[in-house]
Amino acid sequence: MRTPLLRSAARTWRRKLPGAAGAALLAGALLAGTSAGAARAADATPTAPAAAASVQAAALPPDGDTVASPPGANDWTCRPSAAHPNPVVLVHGTFANRYENWLVLSPLLKSLGYCVFALDYGTVPGITSSGSRLLLPIGGLAPVPDSAAQLGRFVDLVRGATGAAEVDLVGHSQGGMLPNYYLKFLGGAAKVGKLVALAPSNHGTTLDGITNLAPYFPRVAELIYTACAACRDQAVGSDFNRRMASRPDTVPGVRYTVISTVYDEVVTPYRSQFLDGAGGAGAAAVDNEVVQAHCPLSLAEHVAVAFAPTALHLVTNALDPAHATPVLCG
Repeated sequence: MRTPLLRSAARTWRRKLPGAAGAALLAGALLAGTSAGAARAADATPTAPAAAASVQAAALPPDGDTVASPPGANDWTCRPSAAHPNPVVLVHGTFANRYENWLVLSPLLKSLGYCVFALDYGTVPGITSSGSRLLLPIGGLAPVPDSAAQLGRFVDLVRGATGAAEVDLVGHSQGGMLPNYYLKFLGGAAKVGKLVALAPSNHGTTLDGITNLAPYFPRVAELIYTACAACRDQAVGSDFNRRMASRPDTVPGVRYTVISTVYDEVVTPYRSQFLDGAGGAGAAAVDNEVVQAHCPLSLAEHVAVAFAPTALHLVTNALDPAHATPVLCG
């Protein structure tokens, strides 16, 4: 049953609120996807015959990633069950990493019987932990098309390891939007069954109007965009967003779910996150959900929506609609 699991998630979320609130300050300045402060990975690099065993023991993927996995993720020996035939790939947000972003959802999905995998993407040597050994490993900074290609390689790794024909994707913030580039332009639709997006920057963001100030402070904007090309891509009116708009919002064959919160202060306005499933015959199915429609008392904003019990319940329902249950308020 999901109820006790969501209660456990709620307890974890409440413990996490102070950290999430601090991260929200960072998010308000630059498209943060989750709270900062993640774990460093082990420094040891496995050598050949022990490499496979070391990968399994450390829960590090075979792509050389060095950020620790969240609980329940990246068991490369996992084989999907008949109940959950699609492995779930978790995609973190901007200025985030897989460990922090998925501390609650990853073990929840694992406990429900899913094979769960999570990648880090968009790191920039010299700026992020991969180059500077910072204590706060962050990713999601590279140009979105580059990160989408990285996601595609990771999906192929997961499919090869598990034998699954398709995966389901769950992303937060940029991580909920960039998979759609993968589906639209990189052939990912043939490999994906569902895309579930928490507070995704699907049509760009005004950052509560902050992006409108960029022309008045060009040097500041250029400094930010030099360090974070993904921030430029996600601004309303960017070349990237014009390219995304050149094709319909969705790709036939994939089921989309968008989960938004009215208190989102990063991807604004929050309704810009919704996807349009219209497209004639074969159009993709789209469910645009708002947390407060199920739980009016929820104060979850952009960061906390990745930990809020109501939002996570919407995620589990979206991944397994045949066994969806009434959404709890929490």
